[in-house]
Amino acid sequence: MAKILLVEDDHDLASLISNILSIERHTVESVANGQEALGRLKMFKYELVVLDWMLPGLSGMDVCTEFRSKGGSTPILMLTSKSSPEEKEKGLDAGADDYLTKPFHPKELSARIRALLRRPQAVAAKVLQVGSVVLDPKTMKVYKNEEEIHLLPKEFSLLELFMRYPNQVFSGDALLDRVWAAESAASLDTVRTYIKTLRKKIDSEGNASLIRTVHGVGYCMDLA
Repeated sequence: MAKILLVEDDHDLASLISNILSIERHTVESVANGQEALGRLKMFKYELVVLDWMLPGLSGMDVCTEFRSKGGSTPILMLTSKSSPEEKEKGLDAGADDYLTKPFHPKELSARIRALLRRPQAVAAKVLQVGSVVLDPKTMKVYKNEEEIHLLPKEFSLLELFMRYPNQVFSGDALLDRVWAAESAASLDTVRTYIKTLRKKIDSEGNASLIRTVHGVGYCMDLA
């Protein structure tokens, strides 16, 4: 059970989300605008924020940016009707941990919330490093040999998961659950494709891959 702040100005949608989360035994506090959301975040501690992008007054982007600039590290799931990769990237760059495009299935909402709540919040904002690769969760940036490299959102999520749990082997199904949640289009082939592209971006020529394939089991990032 978690304490969740829901920021959504659509009354019907807010009621639906509140009911879904309440059934799963979460405690939900709901507000309808960005200014009130920031006020709540200053006064109270939450384990998760479900934040709509389009809000009256301060947008969800504004709330996210302001909250992160003040050192807020609570996981944020951003709800948005914007589906282009560029718009989603803006939300992640503003400090959101994940995004969900409207309309969405209740099961996908629940799965993404479970995935975010599984993250170790005490170390969520800690800069991670393996070899020459550095990942900063707060700025959502990745560097290799001190030069920034661009990762797609799912590549970033994969890399962050591996770096947070070095030496732990993840099966393909486990990666699907943790990174893709309930996205029906994702498959084990999807995982293999993203592992391949991620390796091309973070590995150094002549050296073994940072992400090791454990044949018949899954994938693991070994500590250097």
